Amino acid sequence: VQLVESGGGLVQPGGSLRLSCAASGFTFSDYAMTWHRQAPGKERELVATISSPVGTNTKYIESVKGRSTVSRDNAKNTVYLQMDSLEPGDTAVYYCAAKMGVSYAYWGQGTQVTVSS
Repeated sequence: VQLVESGGGLVQPGGSLRLSCAASGFTFSDYAMTWHRQAPGKERELVATISSPVGTNTKYIESVKGRSTVSRDNAKNTVYLQMDSLEPGDTAVYYCAAKMGVSYAYWGQGTQVTVSS
């Protein structure tokens, strides 16, 4: 089982990034997929969730609502997080996780997002 995030990097405030998380080794469409982030000195927080199997339902934390879009492509076993109007407060390591019921079954290794001028 693998979840591999990509797409992080350094971006100026107001910029955009699209994070990707490629899954393998499990039936991707059976799992809700989630994005989390952890900033230095802070606890990990859930950023966005997209339901299984086709992503009919999505949820976001308040601080990213209207600026972020989570989506999934089951044909590619990939979940995305499009982030726009990025702010310094979005700086964190971003992780994807596969969720079944109330449990997070699998985690990726994370990708760094830094928002700075």
